[in-house]
Amino acid sequence: MALKATVFKAELQVSDLDRHYYATHNLTLARHPSETDERMMARLIAFALFADEALQFTKGLCEDDEPELWQKNLSDEIELWVELGHPDEKRLRKACARGRQAVVICYSGSAAEIWWQGVKGKAHTLDNLQVINLPALGIAALAALVERSMRMQVTIQDGELWIGLGEGSVELTPEHWQ
Repeated sequence: MALKATVFKAELQVSDLDRHYYATHNLTLARHPSETDERMMARLIAFALFADEALQFTKGLCEDDEPELWQKNLSDEIELWVELGHPDEKRLRKACARGRQAVVICYSGSAAEIWWQGVKGKAHTLDNLQVINLPALGIAALAALVERSMRMQVTIQDGELWIGLGEGSVELTPEHWQ
């Protein structure tokens, strides 16, 4: 018998002073049985970084043809394609071809650095690609605060994130590799 996804509810309050975006999003996340708390929290941080009323979680791990998040316009064209982890060069090219803007969010420390060293030469030829590395220790600290029902406040200013979750808080400074 196949394992089912675990459902998490998150009330995400975003105050993005860099983009002048302020909103609360009530999100439902289905965590695939193979997905870690770290990866799920990286998905939530990715949502906060690019928060918009049109931004949506996709089927993610369950669908090879979709990213983790995307934002489509009213004509159903992909405005933003967000990948997590370490996609190969073929996947990067696909993301850049299908989306007006493509973003890769890395979150796994030295494994992300090794991946980046292997693809950065070819990635630099992709004009609409952005690569962001989230500090692994910060993501691990967020994963330790995970609950099935969460209220999360994210404040973004000067590229830094302050995250309040339950009784804890975490500060993240993403690195922009491209």
